[in-house]
Amino acid sequence: MTFEHYKYFVWIWIAIAIIIFVVSFYITAPYGRHIKNTWGPLIDNKVGWIIMELFVLLILYAFILTGENQQSIANWVIIGLFSFHYFHRSFIFPFKLRTNGKKMPLSIIGMGLFFNLINGFIIGYYFGNFKIYDLEWLTSYSFIIGLAIFIIGMMINWRSDFILIHLRKPNETGYKIPQGYMFKYVSCPNLLGETIEWLGFAILTWSLPGFAFFIWTFANLVPRAISHHKWYRSHFPDYPKERKAVIPFLV
Repeated sequence: MTFEHYKYFVWIWIAIAIIIFVVSFYITAPYGRHIKNTWGPLIDNKVGWIIMELFVLLILYAFILTGENQQSIANWVIIGLFSFHYFHRSFIFPFKLRTNGKKMPLSIIGMGLFFNLINGFIIGYYFGNFKIYDLEWLTSYSFIIGLAIFIIGMMINWRSDFILIHLRKPNETGYKIPQGYMFKYVSCPNLLGETIEWLGFAILTWSLPGFAFFIWTFANLVPRAISHHKWYRSHFPDYPKERKAVIPFLV
């Protein structure tokens, strides 16, 4: 694949993200608190998370290791940041969940897997065949600012997930209103944090695939956060009225 063909493919992928963004306001993904039995067979949600997240790493490294590029130190640093996120999502996050017995539709797992395979290809093929960052890139304004945003987003995401997970005591079920930290401002700071994280990645790579990944993250997570916010407000009469869905003071 030439770089021109690759760019066309990525721009088409971005266009699909915009369509999904609009559709997601009308169709809520049926897992977690929105679970439905009408989307096909269900499997354990921890297994589902592992399947969805693991394959992005496999496809990423398949293209990096078989590509024409000899990876630079800066490339490996950037690849390492991407890999660190998905290693955590694949092998650490699912085992923190206190959701014994909860299920996830296979159809949702399939869609998540497809999403990750395409994004793994876009990132992996870019590093495997087209882009070599020199060592000076690690001291550039773009990398330093992007890295700071990436880390801030990751910390918000992790801290928010920790609070959500520990709302339930062991073997406890049901939902509660999360309090404190960024929950003072938004219903889904975990999703806000992940969106900020990939905005940072787009900036630190200053690349089309980084931009595409951020657009897809935004298109997936913002409508999901709004759905969660509506669910909270409909199930808890005392839900804080000043709290927004995902962007403090705005949305």
